[in-house]
Amino acid sequence: MRIRIVDAFTDRPFAGNPAGVLLLDAFPADDWLRSVAMEVNHAETAFAHRLPEGGEADWALRWFTPVTEVSMCGHATLATAQVLHSTGAHEGPVRFATRSGVLVATPREDGSLTLDFPTAPLTPAEVPEGVTEALGAEARVAFDTGPNINDLLLEFADEKTVRALAPDHKALGACSERGIIATARAEDPTRGYDFVSRCFFPNVGIDEDPVTGSAHTALAPYWSELLGRAELAGLQASPRSGLVRTELRGDRTLLSGRAVTVIDGELIA
Repeated sequence: MRIRIVDAFTDRPFAGNPAGVLLLDAFPADDWLRSVAMEVNHAETAFAHRLPEGGEADWALRWFTPVTEVSMCGHATLATAQVLHSTGAHEGPVRFATRSGVLVATPREDGSLTLDFPTAPLTPAEVPEGVTEALGAEARVAFDTGPNINDLLLEFADEKTVRALAPDHKALGACSERGIIATARAEDPTRGYDFVSRCFFPNVGIDEDPVTGSAHTALAPYWSELLGRAELAGLQASPRSGLVRTELRGDRTLLSGRAVTVIDGELIA
């Protein structure tokens, strides 16, 4: 079967967040899916198969990290939509049936894709004991992001602080269910982004995620309220880096970006 590696939330190869993508006839046993995801060894590998016509969704979609299945993944959804459209397997908006409900990916005339995801509910929380030591900086505020992504959102004093974080990933594992979203206001919005973030998910086998679409379902409502605008751009300041454009629409958040296929091969196992 064909296996592709797609860099998501970027317009150039070897940037953004890479995801494995496999289009199947049906989902094989979970052990096989986990084994493939471990072999691919990217933050997520997406597995999709076509559904019968006339239903609420066009394709079934699941995501696996190298160690576990996850309930929501933005970059691997973007990568899957890019494969479907670039290969002609699907035209127009594609509806994915997932653990997080039906998620829609819509192609744009400029070549980008827009994902329609549920907005994460933000609940004020205490900064957990030990998180300051684990990150090497003190957060201003903390928020729980709800059941879909299960992260702790932390705002820091400025962009420089977020970029300089040097986390103890083992210690961070005790601070939230999935991981930590660290964010700050952009130092200079004229550079094309309104806020920065970095994401650390040691509990699902990802020390630092390059670009995290799901995290932006929490970052979008947080920064939209503070900045007073529904449409924003977020830069994930990982070593690979990537830009996510967000639009808050109440209980839904639109995430837009580009994706590039960098490997197209054959899985023979």
